[in-house]
Amino acid sequence: MHVIKQLLIILFGIFLLTNIAGVTMTSFNLSQLSYGQNNNSNNNTIISTTHNTANPGPPTSANNRNLEINLLADSLQNRLNKSVAILEVTSKLPQVMNFSSYSNSFNPSLHGIPKDVDLQKRQVAQNILDTDKDIQIIFVNMPNGNFYLEEPYSRQINLTTNNIASNGFFKGAIDTHDTYLSGVFISNSSGLKEASIAVPVYSIKNNNNETLVGTWAGALNLTLFNKSLQSLNLTDNNKRVVYVDQYGQKIADSNKQLSDKVESFASLLSFKNAVMGKSGSNIENINGTKLLVSYHPVKVHTTNWAVLLMES
Repeated sequence: MHVIKQLLIILFGIFLLTNIAGVTMTSFNLSQLSYGQNNNSNNNTIISTTHNTANPGPPTSANNRNLEINLLADSLQNRLNKSVAILEVTSKLPQVMNFSSYSNSFNPSLHGIPKDVDLQKRQVAQNILDTDKDIQIIFVNMPNGNFYLEEPYSRQINLTTNNIASNGFFKGAIDTHDTYLSGVFISNSSGLKEASIAVPVYSIKNNNNETLVGTWAGALNLTLFNKSLQSLNLTDNNKRVVYVDQYGQKIADSNKQLSDKVESFASLLSFKNAVMGKSGSNIENINGTKLLVSYHPVKVHTTNWAVLLMES
């Protein structure tokens, strides 16, 4: 198990080096970019449905804005892909792919297998949690959607259901036969907002036929995504950045006072363009106030999230 943990650390390090070598570091001080625009206060919280094409503004301002939104999107995409890579690599480990030895140990009252069963799989899960702090839970489900295990175990025993066959992230991984990034949902073990990365796990049977044996998934710690955005201190420049999922629901917010507020940006043209893979800027009517909204897609496998930068 020490070897597995070392491999995870190496993989994590590769992604860190990739970010340092490029221009996607979250430590880049975005607030230092000069925009040359009038900075009026803005306290918008609810999104309206009026859209207009934006005047791109002075060239220097537009270039800085494009650089800023590109940096934010690249940083988020690299961050997500780092967690995706860790889950995909570990899903191929023999101890993760082996479900048959312990599947009969499922206990409905425990919402999965007992704590002391399939310790090898639990150890791999714990190694991931120790290595990648963006992932706060590892959970494993059978092909029928029944929970197999969740780590930490304390989250498993707090589950309020034994089956997630109808959940979007489980169905997404099963239906696409590929790694699937979910939208925001409320965890049934904590009651908090989460988003998950689910990887379908297959075993190779006779004649090289693949058989689905379960899903290997990680729940993202959205609190850390909020803190990363808020560390940029964008509110001092009358800017606000939000990460939104493929349905327009807010994932993270640079405005600390609004980070716990449930908001949908689904009606914005900027969001609709971003999830179609486009980037640009629009003037959007938000709570009766016209704001310049820059947008950029964040693609992870078959899912597009989006970064929206709003300025008054």
